[in-house]
Amino acid sequence: MSNLFFAVSQDVTSTKGNEFEDYCLKRELLMGIFEMGWEKPSPIQEESIPIALSGRDILARAKNGTGKSGAYLIPMLERIDLKKDYIQAIVMVPTRELALQVSQISIQISKHLGGVKVMATTGGTNLRDDIMRLDETVHVVIATPGRILDLIKKGVAKVDRVQMMVMDEADKLLSQDFVVLIEDIISFLGKGRQILLYSATFPISVQKFMVSSHLHKPYEINLMEELTLKGITQYYAYVTERQKVHCLNTLFSRLQINQSIIFCNSTQRVELLAKKITQLGYSCFYIHAKMMQEYRNRVFHDFRNGLCRNLVCTDLFTRGIDIQAVNVVINFDFPKNAETYLHRIGRSGRFGHLGLAINLITSEDRFNLKSIEDQLVTDIKPIPGSIDKSLYVALPGDRPVHQETWRRT
Repeated sequence: MSNLFFAVSQDVTSTKGNEFEDYCLKRELLMGIFEMGWEKPSPIQEESIPIALSGRDILARAKNGTGKSGAYLIPMLERIDLKKDYIQAIVMVPTRELALQVSQISIQISKHLGGVKVMATTGGTNLRDDIMRLDETVHVVIATPGRILDLIKKGVAKVDRVQMMVMDEADKLLSQDFVVLIEDIISFLGKGRQILLYSATFPISVQKFMVSSHLHKPYEINLMEELTLKGITQYYAYVTERQKVHCLNTLFSRLQINQSIIFCNSTQRVELLAKKITQLGYSCFYIHAKMMQEYRNRVFHDFRNGLCRNLVCTDLFTRGIDIQAVNVVINFDFPKNAETYLHRIGRSGRFGHLGLAINLITSEDRFNLKSIEDQLVTDIKPIPGSIDKSLYVALPGDRPVHQETWRRT
């Protein structure tokens, strides 16, 4: 096995210099943290962990890829009481893939704690299996909103003694798709519960939730003075629709890609583009919401493990998915709004690694391009004839400060 190293940006390394040992965590939890390759807390973890351990509500704004999962999982697992055989914590996430990823991380971190039971439950899986699993002891549930609400209403998931509820990607969870479900779930929790919100963007839906009765004097953390992710160089190529595949082929031949994610705006275009890329002779997977869950899980797992260099997908894949080998994101279809753009390009540059975002722009997209530049106060430049590799490829001897060593055979 050989390690892949990546160039890094400075925004996730500017910490206060704290150590995980400073938080008086259980020795067994520290063992799990260090075995994950997490050497020191990131800025969001430095801000979050002590406050979460104190029991106070948190409203945190932090960039994608800066260690948000660890910011809430570490205090959550520290506070689990193994003598109590009921659900003590819930993590709400908007997608099945993110639920699986967070559950895997929490299982790894907690493996020395001596019996923390973590369960992931999402739509698209067998409900009966979940019901049987909840017959046994479960301490932590990581769930998508619809499925956990179903289990709560059936009386199977008893959440009245939950002490901590986390909302990861809170902007999505509080959007019209989920907000009614979220409020319904909260109504089943006890009065003494703690709520932690983490989000890269704070749209009106999150601001409304801030002033609701759900949060009690939340501690506010804002590590995003600017919205656009540092460390990600953004370019656009002005093309016609018919030129897009040719342009993509040129990019593949000229860029030094560890792994790339290519976004389309519809499931049909995802499949068509994946077929074209394969015909051009490049390895390619694709994933979208209309695929069977079992197949989606396999594609996600195999891509994460480096079995394929390129992944074509819809916005299903923009939420919190942490694959550190991705150093190039290509918007084959340009997104309609700034929030989607921000989450898409955040798939590269994970945890401070430098990345490249390239946007294929047609004449119809030029107004969206200007609007997104204005909203994010960023500059998306025309693509140059050659791109400096130091912007997105590690130089010899670069060793990033990151929280998960990514390996590929």
